[in-house]
Amino acid sequence: MGLSSMKEQRDKIVDSIRQITRGDWKILIVDEDSKKILDSVVKEDDILNENITNIERIEDKRENQPDTDAIYFLSPEPHIVDCLLADFERRKYKKAHLLWTALLDPLLRRRFDGSRNAREQLASFETLSIDFFPRESHLITFRDPWSFPILYHQECNGLVRDHLQSLVQKITGICVLLGEYPKVRYYKPRNPTHEANVLCTHLARMVQEELDAYAGFNQNFPPPSSRPQGILLITDRAMDLAAPLVHEFTYQAMAHDLLPIKEGDKVLYKTIVHQGQPDEEVKDMEIGEKDKIWVDNRHRHMKDTIDKLMGDFQKFIADNPHFTNQEGDATSLNAIKDMLAGLPQFQELKEAYSLHLTMAQECMNIFESNKLPDVAATEQDLATGLDEYCRKPKNIAEQLVKLLDDEGVTHGDRLRLILLYILYRDGLIPEDIRMLLAHASLPPAQEQLITNLDLLGARTTKALKENRLPPTPLFPRKTAPTPENEEYPLSRFEPNLKLMLDEVVRGTLPQDAFPYVNPPLDNSEELAAQAQTSLRSAKPTWARNRMSTVESRQRIIVFMAGGATYSESRACYEPFDYPALFTRQVADLTAPRRSLGLPVDRPKKKAPDHLFARNDPPRPAPGRAPGSGQSFGLPANPGRSGGLPGNPAPSGGQPRPYDPKLVNGMANMSMSSSQPAPSYPAKLEKQNKYDGGEEEKKKKKGLFHRSKK
Repeated sequence: MGLSSMKEQRDKIVDSIRQITRGDWKILIVDEDSKKILDSVVKEDDILNENITNIERIEDKRENQPDTDAIYFLSPEPHIVDCLLADFERRKYKKAHLLWTALLDPLLRRRFDGSRNAREQLASFETLSIDFFPRESHLITFRDPWSFPILYHQECNGLVRDHLQSLVQKITGICVLLGEYPKVRYYKPRNPTHEANVLCTHLARMVQEELDAYAGFNQNFPPPSSRPQGILLITDRAMDLAAPLVHEFTYQAMAHDLLPIKEGDKVLYKTIVHQGQPDEEVKDMEIGEKDKIWVDNRHRHMKDTIDKLMGDFQKFIADNPHFTNQEGDATSLNAIKDMLAGLPQFQELKEAYSLHLTMAQECMNIFESNKLPDVAATEQDLATGLDEYCRKPKNIAEQLVKLLDDEGVTHGDRLRLILLYILYRDGLIPEDIRMLLAHASLPPAQEQLITNLDLLGARTTKALKENRLPPTPLFPRKTAPTPENEEYPLSRFEPNLKLMLDEVVRGTLPQDAFPYVNPPLDNSEELAAQAQTSLRSAKPTWARNRMSTVESRQRIIVFMAGGATYSESRACYEPFDYPALFTRQVADLTAPRRSLGLPVDRPKKKAPDHLFARNDPPRPAPGRAPGSGQSFGLPANPGRSGGLPGNPAPSGGQPRPYDPKLVNGMANMSMSSSQPAPSYPAKLEKQNKYDGGEEEKKKKKGLFHRSKK
């Protein structure tokens, strides 16, 4: 089995829980965000099998279990800290073992140090640094749709530094999970024209500082390894503006571009199962790593995917002749779907093949009905600057206008064509842009979307008689057709990320455009790279299995700020901009910030009030003096006769009436003891500093990365 970021994160979570339970039964407490991380990589049964009695949400009402230890798997948010401190004040559990998904802010950490109840109940404290979501074995996403506007919207400049610090923690956490202390390189535009051109420079330096600090604080990082030191490449969306606009015809990219796939905690596609049968139903089918057909075919060209699906099914009926219709035709997608309906003995296989045959057929139907063969041919000429014979395309403007006037071409595809044409021409006079929008029957307001590309480094407009030299491609263009281009003429375009990785493997990545944060003292890396095989071969790169069996290969880790496309993620096998999302995000770059709905502009989340509700003691029996005999309710602090912990009783010895505002105020204040609270560096924590713990296991391999050949 190849390296898998999903397995690495799962093992990290399960091993951390196992080290705490050690055969003793404990309860696991999660929050809304941490549960999403848990659910993305770990089955609930796998957690319960580690001596976990139950999994509960910290925001929910829960019974007190004072004889049971609790493991808290939490996200480091202020309202979650409030919930946790409320548990401590009520002594809800016997002891608490804290596992944080990311680094806790030092100010929030001091609230624990200043709380007597927290110090008494806290058994262990560890930061796992796993605040990210493995989407595939080599692909990790942060599930942050707000990153794009924060990085590029001019009204969000005040949010950039904090957001970069958040990205730094996540990127460093990924490197720590992999046991990699990589050399850091970053994209530096040669002729920058936009304010965000320094984004990668700042982010790369911050990541390098964080990695250096972590290595200095943890002497066993990185763990011993025979593989060469890895490379971390920091890039951003501005490095390639064409990739989100070009139609990609591999199965995964085409399906996400054309089909109504539902994106959320899971990737779902609604389809009809058992079609034509009495138990026919509409069902949301999950598409992911558990689906072997999807994993085997997602990076294949659609033509090859259909051939593979049909070939696999024909092999199946050859191996199981007693289940087939001897008069059936297994050479068309529809015929195969009809034959599948008659195989009740193979329910799971039938549903899987039916799903992907349906998706493939629907993709091809849209491909034909939306005139994508013609659209894609023009897109390829515009994105590469060359026709299929590697010559400058002729009559490109006439081809464009013809497609914009064609009723069969969707409005979204017309907009993508206009954007690609403007990038190809390095800008047009505003009147020409308006004329193209009129041909495409697009509203004049789309002109603002077009000019917003300037915020990502494009030059969309120019004066009438302005002489402008054509932009130099980031990487040299091919000068002769390749066998791959001849077989797949509508897939000639290669994203810059793919070309960048090819240059890294060859050891020829230019340092002026991709400098090191800390330049190496020698060129051993380049010499070693040149001794390895190029990623390219005569066979299409999407058709080969990328699972490495050579443990000594160098890892290449790529981070793209602002989101990546499926064509770019596929290159990493050799989380997501989809075209509609990319154009919508670009359009919003000049919208008022208040209309973006950024999380930072929303009301802050608060701990539920029920966590602070006081359980009043029962009324004393008649004739019994108040306060005499056994006490009830919450434990009082030493020397106190009653009331909430930390609240002095009013004069007269009677408890002060419960005031919710007072309690909520206490939950939000910085609680300090008579001893000064120690300060902690705002760096990733690795060791369990309360119980000593065992030495952390050697880090394994994972992440969206590509090994050198």
